[in-house]
Amino acid sequence: MIVLRVFITSIVVCAAVGAAFAQSKPGSAMRKLSIEQRVKKLHDLLNEQWEYTLRTSPEFASILGDKRYNDKLSDFSQTAIDKDLRQTRIFLKQFEAIETSGFPEQEQLNRDLMVRNLRQQLESAKFKEWEMPVTQFGGIHIDAPQLVSSLSFATVKDYEDYIARLNQIPRAFNETMIQMRNGMRDGLMPPRILLVQVAEQAEGIAGQKAEDTPFAQPTTNFPKEFSQADRDRLRAGIVNAIRDQVLPTYKTFLNFVRNDYAPKGRTTIGLSALPQGNARYALAVRRQTTTEMPPEEIHQLGLREVARIEAEQLAIAKQLDFADLKTFKESLKKNPEVHAKSRQQILDEYRTYTDQMWKRLPEMFGRLPKAKLEILPVEAFREKTASTSYNQGTPDGSRPGHVFVNTYDYENQLTINNEDTAYHEGVPGHHMQISIAQELPELPPFRQQAGYTAYVEGWALYSERLGKDMGFYQNPYNNYGRLDDEMWRAVRLVVDTGIHYKGWTREQVVQYMRDHSSQNEAYFQAEADRYIAWPAQALAYKIGQLTILRLREKARAELGAKFDIRGFHDEVLGAGALPLDVLEQRIDRWIQAVKTGEASIVAATDKRDPISGEWDVTFTVGSSTTPATFKLKLAENHVTGTAYSEHTGAGTLRDGSWAENKLNFTIDFARHESIAINGHLEGEKLVGEFRTEGFVSQWEAKRKGD
Repeated sequence: MIVLRVFITSIVVCAAVGAAFAQSKPGSAMRKLSIEQRVKKLHDLLNEQWEYTLRTSPEFASILGDKRYNDKLSDFSQTAIDKDLRQTRIFLKQFEAIETSGFPEQEQLNRDLMVRNLRQQLESAKFKEWEMPVTQFGGIHIDAPQLVSSLSFATVKDYEDYIARLNQIPRAFNETMIQMRNGMRDGLMPPRILLVQVAEQAEGIAGQKAEDTPFAQPTTNFPKEFSQADRDRLRAGIVNAIRDQVLPTYKTFLNFVRNDYAPKGRTTIGLSALPQGNARYALAVRRQTTTEMPPEEIHQLGLREVARIEAEQLAIAKQLDFADLKTFKESLKKNPEVHAKSRQQILDEYRTYTDQMWKRLPEMFGRLPKAKLEILPVEAFREKTASTSYNQGTPDGSRPGHVFVNTYDYENQLTINNEDTAYHEGVPGHHMQISIAQELPELPPFRQQAGYTAYVEGWALYSERLGKDMGFYQNPYNNYGRLDDEMWRAVRLVVDTGIHYKGWTREQVVQYMRDHSSQNEAYFQAEADRYIAWPAQALAYKIGQLTILRLREKARAELGAKFDIRGFHDEVLGAGALPLDVLEQRIDRWIQAVKTGEASIVAATDKRDPISGEWDVTFTVGSSTTPATFKLKLAENHVTGTAYSEHTGAGTLRDGSWAENKLNFTIDFARHESIAINGHLEGEKLVGEFRTEGFVSQWEAKRKGD
């Protein structure tokens, strides 16, 4: 799950009246322009719309590493929303007016996806979603402190901009509370059970000392080049802003939610209780799944998937000498081998699983991410309600991606789910998919940052299954855990439609989870509230995964011996996140191109050459040596592959070349600075120099097994 993409969605408010929109037809002047001129007009308009998005969503810009608006917070006022509605209509009309006949495929897709996005944003306006801006799962009260971990604090101006932002917190909260009051007036209220939790979350911040809040985190690690005077001044500025602006605002917000807002929360949990409730859910389903599947069809799909997965789980239980699933599930609660002994154990396991997968990515992918990945614990202020999640890095690589792992109440956490979740959130899941999208220079920014949930979460769930295809999950308990997490996604199809389409009670939802999962009671309760708070989002995972699996088997069946899994994966990831129907069209075109020889496929086998293969490496620094492993692959003059050592963790190669007996590449590690490698072949050995962190030293390697 990707937390900050939820925040991004909440701050990029693009909506308008819900009337039907007739498509604008290109005028005669547009039709007279050449293809090159029309493509340039499209690019200019895409750039204009993107700049507008960054300007009106300054937090989003900061998350992406664009510091131009670092001293600003978004405007949540009705005036700003109405202005945005008008501008969205203008952009839609302008994009629809572009004549695309003769456009290259990707340029046509750029225009079509933008039009599709704008129309869907406009369609949702009639529901006034901005009048229900907070739940226990999202809202300014938890988005604001969480944003801190995604900001860069490298210069004095970064800190000064941050102080300016803190001083705007009262304004942003006040605008949010006005929208909440408008929702009370219009009968647009979240369920009361969620709002009680919102008050508890706000109280967790409001009751802290300024220095102890997550807002004060930047004061704990100033850059070493800052003078003491600057450190003292900036620390005082931040602490004073928290004490005088932020904390009083949280107390005001807490009192409003607890005394005025929560008591008026609705007692029913489904969207059907709201005005136009059925239409709201239908739109949410279309938006989250990017399909036209009706809720009843999704519900029935969920029931079938639950039955299929339980049959696979039963086989594992019997393998472990249990007669049935009920007995096996009960045994998990008492088995100390599947419970964490410490918070650190959980983090260590995530890092181990991430490293082992990173080493073997070239077996499944031709295109690999350059961005680094860090495994971190979920912050204390939100760990009681947060799930393990991924926060993307910056497109320029200046901030790595972060997997935030929930280590709260570790004694009651099962470790059997750690392996599949590591693959889901990190590699080859969210970190790999999102990083590759951000690193595709041919895509416009709105596509590099596209967040179609069915694609993004479907890919991450597919990644869990891919680990099994690669031979991981050797521990049968972990394989059961993988199925247990897949079961969660199948259960979601049943309970989400149960809540918002069939009118289930919360107790029905929780009981269904108890009947079909090995998780603990606290997890059932939290997940039930998540599906209540975020209608249809939970549907996207399974529908996306099943679509990718179906397309893979379709390609395998049609291509036969020409099918290569790396080529398929590169095609899925090679255009950024897409609606599922557009992804299917892309894969269909790729299949036909491979059949006719118009598209290249990755070679299925390696021929013996001077470079390809696994190498035992020794790095020498002074009198010390460090062992490592290289897995290299040579295709024409390009070298790709992975590296690993206990000191650095896993790494991937980039910018690799082999020519005239000269080898060059850079290794990007998940837990270490990048290392530049050059060398050459001496007999059966590779020898050369490496550069990192300002020094140069020697390395040599021999083939494994030689």
